Amino acid sequence: MADVGSLPTRSRAMSRVAFLNVGMHGHVNPTLPLVTELVRRGHSVTYHTTPAFAEQIAAAGARVFLYSGDEPPLAGPPTAVTLMEQLARTAVQVLPGVLTDLRCTPPDLIVHDSACLWGPVAARELGVPAASSFTTFAFNRHVPSPTRASWGLLGAALAMPRSAWGYLRARRELRRRYDMRGVPRIDLADIRQPLNLVYTSPAFHPDAAGFDESFRFVGPSIGSRPADASFPSGELRDPVLYVSMGTVFDAGPQQLRAFVDALGPLGGTVVVATGHTDPAELGPLPANVLARRAVPQLEVLARAALFVTHGGVNSVNEALHAGVPMLVIPQGADQTLVARRIVELGAGLETRTETADVETVRALGRRLLGEPRFRAAGAALQAAQRHASGASRAADELEGYLRQTGAAERSAAEPRRKADR
Repeated sequence: MADVGSLPTRSRAMSRVAFLNVGMHGHVNPTLPLVTELVRRGHSVTYHTTPAFAEQIAAAGARVFLYSGDEPPLAGPPTAVTLMEQLARTAVQVLPGVLTDLRCTPPDLIVHDSACLWGPVAARELGVPAASSFTTFAFNRHVPSPTRASWGLLGAALAMPRSAWGYLRARRELRRRYDMRGVPRIDLADIRQPLNLVYTSPAFHPDAAGFDESFRFVGPSIGSRPADASFPSGELRDPVLYVSMGTVFDAGPQQLRAFVDALGPLGGTVVVATGHTDPAELGPLPANVLARRAVPQLEVLARAALFVTHGGVNSVNEALHAGVPMLVIPQGADQTLVARRIVELGAGLETRTETADVETVRALGRRLLGEPRFRAAGAALQAAQRHASGASRAADELEGYLRQTGAAERSAAEPRRKADR
């Protein structure tokens, strides 16, 4: 595997923390401020990732290792069955290289995404403790995992036999090569450890009181991101209305144009992140509309009076951290649950893709801008999100877990053992 960057000089106070993740923005972004905080505290951090994220992870302070193979993990919008197949197949592909890298400099702790199948396998193979990183909602009977055993999942598997058989073949190969004890047989979106970090506040998470003590609701993990000098921040005019439908599901030019036509008359500046869609496909734009493939989201949300979103947990957490009311138009995955929670708490409104025409979006946008109750609810959730502390709290939890497992003491003793030889 390719090694990018270098580690700081190791001191006695350091522990070695290895991050293993899937290659998706919503799963990587919340971990970056945590990486920065751990490095700031003197820990040595490595991070296995895909090339698309190497630069920003290195900027956070981690030593970057790239996954082997040409196929990036989790490419394209996943369904429950294709997600399981991709996770298992990717684990077969990347585990040999991951284990080789980690054995060269054994970590004291592995932090893996809750859907990163190769994370718990690597931890068991190396005999080190692991923590799970939930960048989505955590799951229980009130918040069902998309890959839980159910009649719906069975029906989907029967309808997609190639993906189902692909999962079973990859899973059989993993069992042949590795110790798979403790890894869920089916529910690969809900891989738990004795410590599970959930990047939102208990005030926002559904049924937060129903989770055991292993789940720590640390709050949104939000930190600074590289500035985009090309973005005309100084030209934004209030009220700023922001549209982003995420990086996985493609809203398409027709839907994005409907947002432009709906919101143009309501905003001082309407900022549209078009993602996979070329902004030129939206046609001629009003003078107050700025459309780009990607925009500095945190910077825009800090100015926004309204956020039109697909309802991805990462984007929603960032909007709540900024206190911005939302119009949620779920596209798939867990976004319907997220939208429902936003409406329950009064921080926004929801509509479906098939009803998100110009008239509907404009009417809902006018309500969100004109009714003070949405801004008040957003402000209350903003206070709860910020009180949860985010990356600082997550780093505290990991350090406590290192002490609890004895990994920190073993790590500190290693230089003394070498000196005594």
